[in-house]
Amino acid sequence: MAFDAVNMADWQISEAAEKNMPTPEEWRDKLGLEKDEILPMGRLAKLDFLKIMNRLKDKPDGKYIEVTAITPTPLGEGKSTTSCGLMEGLGKRGKNVGGALRQPSGGPTMNVKGTAAGGGNSLLIPMTEFSLGLTGDINDIMNAHNLGMVAMTARMQHERNYNDEQLARLTGMRRLDIDPTRVEFGWIIDFCAQALRNIVIGLGGRTDGYTMQSKFGIAVGSELMAILSIATDLADLKERINNITVAFDKSGKPVTCRDLEVGNAMAAFMRNTINPTLMCTAEYNPCLVHAGPFANIAVGQSSIIADRVALKLFDYNITESGFAADIGFEKFWNVKCRYSGLKPHVSVLTATIRALKMHGGGPKVVPGKPLDDAYTKENIELVEKGCENMVHLINVIRKAGINPVVCINRFYSDTDAECKVVRRIAEAAGARCAESKHWEKGGDGALEFADAVIDACNEENDFKFLYPLEMKLRDRVEMITKEVYGGDGVDWSAEALAKVKMLESDPQYADYATMMVKSHLSLTHDPTLKGVPKGWRLPVRDVLIYSGAKFLCPCAGTISLMPGTSSNPAFRRIDVDPETGKVSGLF
Repeated sequence: MAFDAVNMADWQISEAAEKNMPTPEEWRDKLGLEKDEILPMGRLAKLDFLKIMNRLKDKPDGKYIEVTAITPTPLGEGKSTTSCGLMEGLGKRGKNVGGALRQPSGGPTMNVKGTAAGGGNSLLIPMTEFSLGLTGDINDIMNAHNLGMVAMTARMQHERNYNDEQLARLTGMRRLDIDPTRVEFGWIIDFCAQALRNIVIGLGGRTDGYTMQSKFGIAVGSELMAILSIATDLADLKERINNITVAFDKSGKPVTCRDLEVGNAMAAFMRNTINPTLMCTAEYNPCLVHAGPFANIAVGQSSIIADRVALKLFDYNITESGFAADIGFEKFWNVKCRYSGLKPHVSVLTATIRALKMHGGGPKVVPGKPLDDAYTKENIELVEKGCENMVHLINVIRKAGINPVVCINRFYSDTDAECKVVRRIAEAAGARCAESKHWEKGGDGALEFADAVIDACNEENDFKFLYPLEMKLRDRVEMITKEVYGGDGVDWSAEALAKVKMLESDPQYADYATMMVKSHLSLTHDPTLKGVPKGWRLPVRDVLIYSGAKFLCPCAGTISLMPGTSSNPAFRRIDVDPETGKVSGLF
């Protein structure tokens, strides 16, 4: 039975649904798990993925379904809600269905966008645990990452204070001679803290550290989070952490976590993060939650481990890619699937009337401020014009050899006439299209959507990558810009050009994945340009090196690795009852 999503807050729906949420012991029986394959952690549990995979290694995989979206408004267009709604709709059709989604960052949860739990009758429960730390993975990543910075800055201080003989005699260390102007790493925190983007550390005397410029990034943008999303097991995680480039020495040689003798300790902090956490939708469809990297500054996917486990446990596995198809789907397509060896059966392109109106020239959408009436009253002209963005991204997905399903994530203020326009244009572009009222009605509102996905899964596709690994970095970025974003080409800054030439000439970087870093609010690098802009070029100002994850990350425009907190953040409305400990105000 669906709850009154129009009049109930998400946290209230979660609280009501949690009354009948299965216990870890009940989940063990429901999923057919062995006793030692489920690791209870209070109301939640982690799954011992290696034991499950070893036992089910010969079982055929289920259907692999990816959920992405058109270019969103700053409010988000409900990919997580759509993912949960699809699980619920397929569940209503009697399918053995589950999902693999990301853990939310405290940054958006305490800022404007809110948690990534979905919403209405299509959300993950228990919502409070999901939104406020879950089983501790992000905290473990923060500790591990910042330990790497502690190791580096302490090493720089000691090398400054001692000569080579003293350094060897007193510490047993060799001199690494780190260049303070070429430090790749920074500190991390899981909030949107713009005041920490650019800092100076080590102020004081010789025992107070090494004085230099430094920085903070958001935790989910850490290379450690990227590594967790692609690692195959704990041994692979440990090896990748040791290979992280923390800085360069004064001769230009990389200084790694292994050189600092800190990688193993960092892996020890992350030992428990390797196993996915088991949650469920408000209609009790199981869902694995694992990893949580942002898509505009990282890979933006839940983990390969979670997908592999889910494909063994479920006949239909729903996974989500962050932000729009130009970012999240492109990385799912050319990075995650290349690393995992998994082939998707279908991709769902989530669209909202609200976002289509914005791309059609509607008024600016400002987080924290009421929507203009144009977004809640019928306007066929804005919707039709805005569908250019949807069609562009349908064509991007089709370039991967997939015929997508467009899901109209229908709000209760949307009209039949507006949805009819979207359906007509989507189908003319070669996609299936379905309306879904999962937010309002749960699985019963997602039956047409579920049927469209079932049909698409039964259709053969010709999945293929956009570019071969042999292609040079500059050529890959050029191809992504033209074929995915719709730009005319790429302009490299002098710094980025020097760096990319160095990377292209060094064979060790030849097979690194290309992980684009750009705005999620536009097909371009400029978040103010909506729809499908023409006649523009992508400016690349830097290339980040993630040698543990084996990513090269070209940074376009002015995007920051540390988002900022708005003037009207969500934390102002979050509270906890001192007697019951219940949290309210989450959304």
